[in-house]
Amino acid sequence: MNIERTADSEAKPSPQRAGSPLEVLLVFLKLGLTSFGGPIAHIGYFRSEFVERRKWLDEQSYADLVALCQFLPGPASSQVGFSLGLMRAGYRGALAAWTGFTLPSAIALLLFAYGASALSGPVGTGLVHGLKLVAVAIVAQAVWGMARTLCPDREQASIATIAAVIILSSTSSVAQIGAILLGGIAGLWLCRAAQPSGESHFAVPVSRAAALAALAAFLILLLGVPILSRLWPSSGMALFDAFYRSGALVFGGGHVVLPLLREAVVTPGWVGDDVFLTGYGAAQAVPGPLFTFAAYLGAVVKTSPHGVAGAIIGLLGIFLPGVLVLLAALPYWDSFRKRAGAQAMMRGVNAAVVGVLGAALYNPVWTSTVQTPADFAIALVGFVLLIAWRAPPLVVVAFSAIAGIGAAVL
Repeated sequence: MNIERTADSEAKPSPQRAGSPLEVLLVFLKLGLTSFGGPIAHIGYFRSEFVERRKWLDEQSYADLVALCQFLPGPASSQVGFSLGLMRAGYRGALAAWTGFTLPSAIALLLFAYGASALSGPVGTGLVHGLKLVAVAIVAQAVWGMARTLCPDREQASIATIAAVIILSSTSSVAQIGAILLGGIAGLWLCRAAQPSGESHFAVPVSRAAALAALAAFLILLLGVPILSRLWPSSGMALFDAFYRSGALVFGGGHVVLPLLREAVVTPGWVGDDVFLTGYGAAQAVPGPLFTFAAYLGAVVKTSPHGVAGAIIGLLGIFLPGVLVLLAALPYWDSFRKRAGAQAMMRGVNAAVVGVLGAALYNPVWTSTVQTPADFAIALVGFVLLIAWRAPPLVVVAFSAIAGIGAAVL
């Protein structure tokens, strides 16, 4: 999609492809090395890097992209990153974004699977806890910034509040999807009087033919691989099928995939429960997407292939369905979101996303991390560094890690 240049085009963020795959790779590699805190925190990191700092796209387009990825199965934060790379530098940029964001944590967990020493003692415990406190500051910054933009009136603020209450009142994994759907319905009813969103383009180099091919591939793999694995038994194909089904049937990503993965690898006896839980603990301590837990599981399965080959199968299997379904949806998203009714619905959806983020800030981010006054102080300083001093997230990561070690040792 070509976008005509205007007199003020320099002042507007543009989602047009204007970068190189190498540029995308380097940016996402930095994020892959520093994005601690899980999928909700990643949305905050991406917003800070690509909306505020680099201006690859505007706030509204970013919020709409996040809303789309929340609806689709697969790892939402990785899908957002994949889309940003796609818009910036085409298919190679999308692959570069996925590689840069995913590879660091995948390698770390693979090394852990091979017996790399786990962090232990006061220094190791303090370091891990300090890195978790980064998520509190990052998510709080995302909630603060997105609420100011996406909840400017009482109607949208009310939708965000109700969405947060729904999430906090339920332990069901479908509560998030339900809250976002209700937000869209409420937006159709309450947000039609709002001013239309400013002109923003959401250009992706994916044709509708390619989208249909991606959808067909998603369904063929979901339905066909189990049949093939029964007709021609293969441990490699069975392993791929287990990870692919886990990635294809999870909504919301992150921790929601863990029950599916446990069912996929523990129930058939491929991985012991204690080994599974040990890897899950290690996955909490590394940056990047939690779905890279599949690399650890693929490496430690008792059947062959395992090791590096098993890790590769696990990674490809769990990430591929989310990528395929995203490619199937993206070409239709820009035209859909520009309709008047769709804009009203998206205002409600975006407000609900703010509520979902706000609820996640409390549980699990706050409740599982902030346990002492010192924890609160570290998180508060990190938040002020981000909001008032506009410090890069890497600075906050370094500060929180050092402060966490200091609090544990002293």
